[in-house]
Amino acid sequence: MEENLRQKQTNILRITTYGPESTGKTTLAHQLAEHFNTVWIPEFARDFLENIKIKEGRDCEEKDLLPIAIGQTALENEALKTATNFLFCDTNALVTKVYSDIYYNQCSEELEEAARLHHYDLYFLTDKDVPWEADGLRDSQEYRDSSFDVFKQNLIDYNKPYIQINGSKVERLEKASKIVNDLQKALELGLTSHEFVELYNQKKNFDLIFHQINSIKKGVSKIKLEESASIGNGILQFSTSQFESFISQFDKKLSRFEIEKFVPASGAASRMFKFLSDFLSDFDVENETINAYINRSSNQALETFIVAMEKFPFFKEVDQFLKENIEDFSTLTRDKKNYWFIKTILENKHFNFINKPKAVLPFHIYNDSIATPITEHFKEANTYASNLNSAKIHFTISEEHTSLFKNEIEKNTRAFNKKIDWSYSFQETSTDSIAINEDGTILKNSVGEIIFRPGGHGALLYNLNNRKADIIFIKNIDNVSHNNIEAISFYKKALAGILITIQEKVFTYLNLLESINVSAEKIEEIKTFVTNELYIKINSDFDEFKEQSQVKILYQFLNRPIRVCGMVKNENEPGGGPFWVKDNKGNITLQIVESAQIDLKNKQQKDFFNSSTHFNPVDLVCGIKNFKGEKFNLLEFTNPETGFVVEKSKNGETYKAYELPGLWNGSMANWITLFVEVPLETFNPVKTVNDLLKTPHQPN
Repeated sequence: MEENLRQKQTNILRITTYGPESTGKTTLAHQLAEHFNTVWIPEFARDFLENIKIKEGRDCEEKDLLPIAIGQTALENEALKTATNFLFCDTNALVTKVYSDIYYNQCSEELEEAARLHHYDLYFLTDKDVPWEADGLRDSQEYRDSSFDVFKQNLIDYNKPYIQINGSKVERLEKASKIVNDLQKALELGLTSHEFVELYNQKKNFDLIFHQINSIKKGVSKIKLEESASIGNGILQFSTSQFESFISQFDKKLSRFEIEKFVPASGAASRMFKFLSDFLSDFDVENETINAYINRSSNQALETFIVAMEKFPFFKEVDQFLKENIEDFSTLTRDKKNYWFIKTILENKHFNFINKPKAVLPFHIYNDSIATPITEHFKEANTYASNLNSAKIHFTISEEHTSLFKNEIEKNTRAFNKKIDWSYSFQETSTDSIAINEDGTILKNSVGEIIFRPGGHGALLYNLNNRKADIIFIKNIDNVSHNNIEAISFYKKALAGILITIQEKVFTYLNLLESINVSAEKIEEIKTFVTNELYIKINSDFDEFKEQSQVKILYQFLNRPIRVCGMVKNENEPGGGPFWVKDNKGNITLQIVESAQIDLKNKQQKDFFNSSTHFNPVDLVCGIKNFKGEKFNLLEFTNPETGFVVEKSKNGETYKAYELPGLWNGSMANWITLFVEVPLETFNPVKTVNDLLKTPHQPN
């Protein structure tokens, strides 16, 4: 490239406007420079061609194009001396190259090389939606409109990072300034301009993306435990008669509320069958016995599965299928039969259990039917999530399995006498997480597209935030039972009664705090309520504040969504538990904390964790409206610093990704929280297929 066409190297971000004549390039470049308090480069060609017109009495010719590109480059290089952070350029060498192609059907090598090699961190392709303005040098509106696609195609052909900008002058500036701010942050975090444009075109939330990348690179701060919660110290324990009293409260006031059951149901069944999948990939069916494989691999779960195979609800159907579709199946050895049984349930397109969601798999067998988790949740909804003549239930599902869900749901609605008002939603793609390779680059697929992975369980807060019921029961899809529906319903309704009781007190005090005058005695009464009944240990500085400030503080503590969590005793299940945690204002509150959020290298923190007596909540009952009947924006009551950084692998390569704060961990960190002990019989999760052999999942 000619020396006078070379751009000077710089750390200044170069942003250029680009497009046909009279599309607002100059206006936008000037506006952006003023907005960011820096300099901008006008179009060199305008003055250059006006001088030619005056001195030589002619219009632009092909020989003028290279001097125009050289003059534009010189203006840019000179302006870098006074630019701060950004340099905004009205036009560039690529614009001149496109004009050369259009007018003269050719382009000089020097100009083409400059167009290809000149670097701008972003091109703003100005749209043709602004009024045409004639100025004596421009051709026509028809030319502008017809050439727009040519300009756009050149950006694509030359692989330039561009964003098309449209709207009024005010709208363009608002959009462009936000884009420039986000671009600067993205480049500082190691993204390229092309990656930024890809994310922009996918309508990603850049604040969320930046938070994800920072969390992955810097790590997530560990939560500091003050102590573990226990019976009498943050966990409530009630007698049967007390629970019955709360149920009575729930039943009496049921007609006042809209009630809904919320079931996270998008979870895949792949982990449920992992030990069987491992067997299929590692077992030498022709040269090895299953017993030898079990001894070699220590896959004891496989032995349990085979010994109790006939107790699974899908056994008869699979066995019949094999007899009808495998030639001479009855003559095969026991090992071969077992191998084909496992291979069929996982890989045969009719069964395909490993690729289906848990929600639609056969979990329980009754005299004349097979029940899926959806079936069991419908039964439960009829007992505690129903109001008058109908029950309401909402599932969060995976979009790829929509037809499976709809078929199963519709089949169940026909089987119940009571009306089932059901709905479903997908996890929002805006919550998906970017992933970072070990070398700090963005994880991409084979064709260079950025890969996103689901943002974890906490992403379902967005789905929950769209629900409008007064009381919402939350329960995981795999936590169902064959035999204990009466007990489950009993404790669910009791938890709802507790919610209603505490909510009425909270609403009473909030109305009082909104009144003009609140006496010192009432302030003390409310403080005692917050401390003793809501289990919030208020910072000791509270008593030093003036009464007006105390009212505001108490109001903030009370005006929150409420959750009542059913807690079971810890029986060494993987997961977290209830703890007392200090927030950044010095207040100590009850939180659910996962082991990954705790600094287990710290002996004191490890001791707190190991002394935990109870497990993650198995049931939640939530009140998501305030004392005026308005729905809370649940996104305002999260702790975004309590997300997780997870390490995964894809095609043998390790990468890290960020997961949103868990639905009942950081996503509900700033809710009013009550922990209530419930019996183990209410907790019957199916994490592996062998869990279906446990008593709660077997017929009486």
